[in-house]
Amino acid sequence: MCGIVGYVGPREAYPILINGLKRLEYRGYDSSGVALARNGSIHVEKQVGKIAALEETVNGRPMDGSTGIAHTRWATHGEPNQTNAHPHSDGSGDIVLVHNGIIENYDALRKMLSGKGHEFVTETDTETIAHLIEEFYKTSDSFEEAFRKALLELKGTYGLALITKHDPGKLYAARKGSPLVVGIGEGENFVASDASAIIAHTRDVLYLEDGEISIIDSESHVTKTIQNEVIEKEIERVTFDLERIEKAGYDHFMLKEIYEQPRTVADCMRGRLITEEGVTHLGGLDQILHNVLRSRKIFVTACGTSYHAGLIGEYMLEEYCRIPVEVEYASEFRYRDPIIQDDNLVVAISQSGETADTLAALREAKRKSATVMGVVNVVGSSIARETHGGMYIHAGPEIGVASTKAFTSQVTALALLTTMIARTKTMSAEQGRQITQEMKLLPEKVEQALQCDELVRQISYEFKDKNHFLYLGRGYNFPVALEGALKLKEISYIHAEGYPAAEMKHGPIALIDEDMPVVVIATKDSTYDKIVSNIQEVKARKGRVIAVVTEGDDYLKDMVDYTIPIPSTLNLLQPIVSIVPLQLLAYHIAVMRGCNVDQPRNLAKSVTVE
Repeated sequence: MCGIVGYVGPREAYPILINGLKRLEYRGYDSSGVALARNGSIHVEKQVGKIAALEETVNGRPMDGSTGIAHTRWATHGEPNQTNAHPHSDGSGDIVLVHNGIIENYDALRKMLSGKGHEFVTETDTETIAHLIEEFYKTSDSFEEAFRKALLELKGTYGLALITKHDPGKLYAARKGSPLVVGIGEGENFVASDASAIIAHTRDVLYLEDGEISIIDSESHVTKTIQNEVIEKEIERVTFDLERIEKAGYDHFMLKEIYEQPRTVADCMRGRLITEEGVTHLGGLDQILHNVLRSRKIFVTACGTSYHAGLIGEYMLEEYCRIPVEVEYASEFRYRDPIIQDDNLVVAISQSGETADTLAALREAKRKSATVMGVVNVVGSSIARETHGGMYIHAGPEIGVASTKAFTSQVTALALLTTMIARTKTMSAEQGRQITQEMKLLPEKVEQALQCDELVRQISYEFKDKNHFLYLGRGYNFPVALEGALKLKEISYIHAEGYPAAEMKHGPIALIDEDMPVVVIATKDSTYDKIVSNIQEVKARKGRVIAVVTEGDDYLKDMVDYTIPIPSTLNLLQPIVSIVPLQLLAYHIAVMRGCNVDQPRNLAKSVTVE
């Protein structure tokens, strides 16, 4: 997720653009940049880091111009550096654009354009778009025609804003899968990825839909389809307060991020599934693939929520790849002098890519000659740079301190890794196809799981004043119990513990009474009969049971206090769906208790010190 702002009108554009970027900085923090049309040319400034770094860079320089675009970046293609920062231009510098999204076929387009003499200076997919428009402009009757022709060649997602010497005094915008809003002013107009960037200047907006483009100057705007059909758009009035708009209408970033999971799970898999062959392709492992496949043992090291994702990865890798796996807290792994050999693989998992303990653990593993790969969210982070290879989970910036969408994306990434390794060993093509086809259905099933929100809110009201919770699960759902308990602890400050259900009899059962809510993940799998027995043991001691069950399973309805139905999937993928109601349960209880959901006390988003 990145931020886009554009302006055309009589005023100086730079102050408007820079202030708009500040409203969007939560969307991207790797780099930022601005492009201004002036005196028949386009002037570009960009800088690594936060927007303050860009401001310092241009301080004292002439930044005049009444038409411009700006961008704050969260890197997806290419590390965060000044070269890869937006805006990007074609070979002549006559076409300059900013872009949110991922162009899936950029590599093929880049090779085609290189064959026609185009030279590229960045590692980004975005630069390819500018060169593609440049190529089409050579044989088009107008710049608009070239713009539309280029869009028809793009596969993937984009929100685009563009200025060009070929059509001065205008902004071009286009959307497919990445939001864009056009702001309508008096003698001036705007474009942005989020209305929060422009409502200081106008509250009259129109929202572009997928497949639409907008051509904007200071006095007018026209919206068309890519096929050149004019669309009459209704102007809407923005009435929300600024903070609410930044959260896309959600009350908190955490809730917004919970609801983003259908998309973020899909983004993690995009371009990596080859369902016809039942295989996965992970380009970030190409350089170390031999070492990954020959590994005789795998260590997974992580902290917090990432550790819970790693536990699920252990179950996957051992079941399907038949490789022994150890999951270690990074804070322990780095100090206990683990036995690591040169044919071992160490997987470091971190949302931020900057977690101090995990970074130290991977450095220790490298010193002992292991192959080290990262599973991280932030492009260009320390872990991403220091590992031998790895996977980006592409979840986008996660603002809420309590991780939600990063967790489901991490588990998705580990399922991709498992399938890749297993297909080179003993997994049949038929089983590979079954897994990859079921993975394609995951976004839809996560979307269906979110429909339990109102039911979970009602349950939350019943239990919001309790001081202790117990979470139980078996098999793949045991780490889900741990993660559900962690979410409740983090944001509601309620004491909660997760256990393997069978371990309840070895101590925790002593705690159970009518004041102890017990959350049980009881989806239909090979351990179902056992988990039912554990529920009966809780009920025999007057415990209150909230059961997460498979849709259509009515057996537990009369046995427990509440059931939360969710869609069924393969066992190794079930945690991605099972965690959703537990995230919502923690969220609603915390809100009802008056807690600061997005910034819980004593916690930081990324733990970068020991």
